[in-house]
Amino acid sequence: MSSVVESLEILSRGAEEILVESQLEKKLKEGRPLRIKAGFDPTAPDLHLGHTVLLNKLKQFQDLGHEVIFLIGDFTGMIGDPTGKNITRKPLTTEEVAENAKSYQEQVFKILDKSKTRIVFNSEWMGKLTAADLIQLAAKHTVARMLERDDFSKRYKGGQPIAIHEFLYPLIQGYDSVELKADVELGGTDQKFNLLVGRQLQEIYGQAPQVVLTMPILEGLDGVQKMSKSLGNYIGIADKPDEMFGKIMSISDGLMWRYYELLSFSSLDEIAAWRKACDEGVNPKESKVRLAKELVERFHDAEAADRAEAQFEARFKKGAMPDDIEEKALGEMDGGYPIANLLKDAGLTSSTSESFRMIKQGAVKIDGKKVEDKALLMACGTCHIYQVGKRKFAKVMIGNG
Repeated sequence: MSSVVESLEILSRGAEEILVESQLEKKLKEGRPLRIKAGFDPTAPDLHLGHTVLLNKLKQFQDLGHEVIFLIGDFTGMIGDPTGKNITRKPLTTEEVAENAKSYQEQVFKILDKSKTRIVFNSEWMGKLTAADLIQLAAKHTVARMLERDDFSKRYKGGQPIAIHEFLYPLIQGYDSVELKADVELGGTDQKFNLLVGRQLQEIYGQAPQVVLTMPILEGLDGVQKMSKSLGNYIGIADKPDEMFGKIMSISDGLMWRYYELLSFSSLDEIAAWRKACDEGVNPKESKVRLAKELVERFHDAEAADRAEAQFEARFKKGAMPDDIEEKALGEMDGGYPIANLLKDAGLTSSTSESFRMIKQGAVKIDGKKVEDKALLMACGTCHIYQVGKRKFAKVMIGNG
């Protein structure tokens, strides 16, 4: 068992803020397993590397002998987290939440130890509260306090509507901590307000307030916006090894060090040495390959990481195509299948407008030959390999040819 000093050093690595660190130290000195809570609303069907920033920290707590509670917010997911939103977020249906929660449970154990992880759903207790119970909970917080929250404040001052149910979200997240008697709650920096509501409610309900540990928000592939599936700038932990490797290799050199800081299990001294070497002229590609292999190995295995590296080198150095191109079948269209629609329907672009843009940029190929005609129609019964950019491939059959 690590000493309290060693534990604090491990747990504070990469953390943005610990409120209050002296209280965490006091809890660690009690010598009992602490209850560590982190909540995830199942708003999309897959976890991505942005989620793993918190999951890695949970794993550190777990390795130090503490009880990890992975909370799936199936109840709050139907409200829609208003954090960082300038408009009211569309709530999910019960069916969407259930399906997404299922994949979360499957994927989270790529990082956490299943035998040491407690998975809970906040509908277990929130679904039992009566209308009167909810009103009593709402009475424990004020509108003035809610409007101190940055996103609510901006929306209120800007004349953007705030639905009443959005005020309930932080209260319910906070009540989860009361129900679970959490000692520590983890969240992104954008969740700080909600986490502090949990501290406040625990004190109101006669519990010791939880320690709040916030982690930085991981930027997506664009290096600007928060990693998000809806923005298309994400790396999913269920991505195929080749796809994951290629996405990591596509990030900027500057963003690479951010990913090292928040995602790598390498020591800080090692990372500092690699960064210094790059500053002194060593090709940063070496460090990027090292990072890509580490992450692919973590979510797949070492053999998959070696294969992904080999395919990457073959594809980008020799112009070769990957070995495992996904095959897709599309229906017929009278007069031919428009290339822009085909690329979208095959999942190679997100929209026909993106298809047109990629064709204009010269980034679309059919069987290795560049496409220049945006009005190109593909005949029924044909089967070709379509490529968009450097990483996206699909073997597409049209009709029953």
